[in-house]
Amino acid sequence: MNDRFSKLLPHLYVVLAFLALSFIYFSPLLNGQELAQSDNIQMKGMSSELVKYKELEGEVPLWTNAMFSGMPSFQIWLEYPSNIASYFIRFWNSLFPNPVHTILLYLLGAYLLFCTMRMKPMLAALGAIAIAFVSYNFIILEAGHSTKAVAVAYFAPIIAGILLALRGRLITGAALTATFLALEIRANHLQMTYYLMLVILVFMAVQLVFAVRNKTFPAFLRSSLVLLGAVVLAVGVNFGSLWVNYEYAKETIRGKSELTAEVTGQESTGGLDKEYAYQWSQGIGESITFFIPNAYGAATNYPVGKNSELYETLVRNNIPPVQAEQITAQPAAIGYATYWGDKTFTSGPYYFGIITLFLFILGLSLVKGPLKWGLLLATVLVVLLSFGRHMQWFSDLFFDYFPLYNKFRAVESILMVAGLTIPLLALIALKQLLDTPETGRKELEKNFRYTLYALGGIYLVLLAVPGLFFSFSSPYDAQRFAQIPFADQLQNALLADRKSMFRMDALRSLVFTAIAGGILWAFLKGKLKTQTVIVLLGIALLADLWTVNKRFLNEEDFVAKSQTEQFFPLRPADQQILQDSTYFRVYDLSARGGAFQSAYASYYHYSIGGYHAAKLHRYQELVDHQIAKGNMNVINMLNTKYFIVPDSASQQIIAHRNPDALGNAWFVNGVRFVADANEEIEALTVAIPRTTAVVDERFRDQIDISKIIQLDSADASIRLTSYHPEKLTYSYESPAERIAVFSEIYYDKGWKAYVDGKEHPYFRANYVLRAMQLPAGKHTVEFRFHPTAYYAGEKVSLVSSILLVLLLGGGIYFGNRRRETA
Repeated sequence: MNDRFSKLLPHLYVVLAFLALSFIYFSPLLNGQELAQSDNIQMKGMSSELVKYKELEGEVPLWTNAMFSGMPSFQIWLEYPSNIASYFIRFWNSLFPNPVHTILLYLLGAYLLFCTMRMKPMLAALGAIAIAFVSYNFIILEAGHSTKAVAVAYFAPIIAGILLALRGRLITGAALTATFLALEIRANHLQMTYYLMLVILVFMAVQLVFAVRNKTFPAFLRSSLVLLGAVVLAVGVNFGSLWVNYEYAKETIRGKSELTAEVTGQESTGGLDKEYAYQWSQGIGESITFFIPNAYGAATNYPVGKNSELYETLVRNNIPPVQAEQITAQPAAIGYATYWGDKTFTSGPYYFGIITLFLFILGLSLVKGPLKWGLLLATVLVVLLSFGRHMQWFSDLFFDYFPLYNKFRAVESILMVAGLTIPLLALIALKQLLDTPETGRKELEKNFRYTLYALGGIYLVLLAVPGLFFSFSSPYDAQRFAQIPFADQLQNALLADRKSMFRMDALRSLVFTAIAGGILWAFLKGKLKTQTVIVLLGIALLADLWTVNKRFLNEEDFVAKSQTEQFFPLRPADQQILQDSTYFRVYDLSARGGAFQSAYASYYHYSIGGYHAAKLHRYQELVDHQIAKGNMNVINMLNTKYFIVPDSASQQIIAHRNPDALGNAWFVNGVRFVADANEEIEALTVAIPRTTAVVDERFRDQIDISKIIQLDSADASIRLTSYHPEKLTYSYESPAERIAVFSEIYYDKGWKAYVDGKEHPYFRANYVLRAMQLPAGKHTVEFRFHPTAYYAGEKVSLVSSILLVLLLGGGIYFGNRRRETA
């Protein structure tokens, strides 16, 4: 017992060190502050209705009407109670504050990976820091991309499981892979999961080649089949979420549009538009930031500060020093940007750490075998795909022909996988170097010197003549300074500041390379012990990454808890609208970035706008072709009862009541059939939704026109009597059969209609709404949201979760028995 505890003690020390590091970095948390994350703020608006019903009923509704006139909550917030991964995530998040819980996942997951690779605790801890503190891991936390960060945090332990299985520890490897892959999928950032799977395919292909060459194919086949079973089990655990999201994705902007190029100007590929998908592509030259963090000007809103040429230029042009200091501290003041790449904007660079990269490059010549080649090829693939539009011929091969690749945007984010592969090969190289006995170290010196001299030489050249390789000018500079009289001077000053930033960070990287080189050289010459080398390298590596990360996520990003509760202040316009207790929608024309890029209105109201990357395709097309053009008939049919607008006279946000909103439901006098989606969207340009429903020909068999009698609107009535996100109840009275249009979004993957409790067919009208032919008399209509994919999928998730617990128990049992017999 004591022997087992003594073996666990070093791991306990490492965990405590990780805890200390996390809380020191995020020290404002200890003062009761919170991290202000823009996407998490938007999330509060998106999920407002869901949170309210969760508090009232104990369950999260599967549908919300708070955004885009209604959409499933699958991609917003859903608990999936039959999925065991949901309970682990909830438990883990309750232990530590945000974002400490995420950084700890990075650190502990990477530590587990290096421990399974038989690295001692101190070296494994150094490797964990190299992975966890990659710059973009912190940059996405600052932006609030929490699900992406959590998904990336599970990369390392998934690889740990795969490596264990390939080494013959089948049960333990399968248990780890299935467990962490289940958590990975549950994080619900399928783009990151997809990128990881892409890299694993490359890695396994290399393993296969070496297995055939080394005549170990039977063992590789056994491991592969076990890992495939682990993947199937992880998918089963998440079957409910995967199924509903698979169905939903086909109906979103990631699915195939029914509109043709005649209307849209381009053919639908069944995925995202290429221009949209490639909008955030890593510049080929911008990849120098892997080595020199601020080489491309850091970030769009990165300040140059008082000690800059820009400040001096402002003062020389009679700008008061106090004002000049404010301008150089707040780029938005005059719209300048130190970042000079061609992305629309960026929050920071992909910096992997110069010490990590030094070891990675050393590992290319030092490390042998399939692990090196798998990691190298995976890294090369990741970098090439991150170039997107800058190497479009290559990206298009995947976008056009590789399954599901065209469903994802911001292709540069695939570099987050390199944040695992590069440190992993670097640590393998370091371990091999440290394990080399003194008698064999001379053979390493040649490779070591070449690597050190090559990197040092590159930095010296870049320091001397950076303008020989980089222009430091942005395609947006001219327009940013267009309204300023001394624009040319400001542009030249900004170029000088960018060049200065480049040189300073090139010198910085040279210094850290020299420090790492000196430490390792002393080890090769027998001047330093292994433990000392690990400690010194760890301090240097942490200092390098820590100080870069503090540029993009620091104390200034934290605010008092009282402030986070005021991100959605109740404006007079909101107060006015909330006096109306009926069910309706608003159109927020005051929203920063536009009504369809802000979830502010959704925090208090049901909105026709919102903020989400997976909107329903038809709704986005309605926005593009009708709402954005100001078609009031379309806006009215969405039951838009209030407009929220800025008032230029009072400088206040005010609410205007729209008397022409059509309400929750209405009877029409006629139907206009159209041949396809093209005609349907165009027909709305002139159609009058109050009297006529525009219906696709495919729904003709659900309508019996011969029974429809044109009546005066006063002869029939229909009204909403009960509202719930998943259940809408209407009562109506009509002397004859009528067609009713409901101001609710059509989504046939779960919504079912009932008349007096009996299921009744309904169809799509006016491109996005629901409609049905109703019998004469006085009746009740209900819409209930009960998606088969969710409820059936939850049953599969429950069975798979039980199997996963059994497998995990088996993995722990066999792992312990192996240690006892070792």
